[in-house]
Amino acid sequence: MKTVLITGASSGIGKETAKLFVQNKFRVVATARNLDRMADLAQLGCL
Repeated sequence: MKTVLITGASSGIGKETAKLFVQNKFRVVATARNLDRMADLAQLGCL
């Protein structure tokens, strides 16, 4: 399983990119300044 690191994943392009990688079976490590807006990505399996 490949791993990707995405910064700015709480909204916009970063969030949609994280979702796309999760759907394509990548391990996603996501970072952002606003952790409250990352709950849905955590439910998808992002670290």
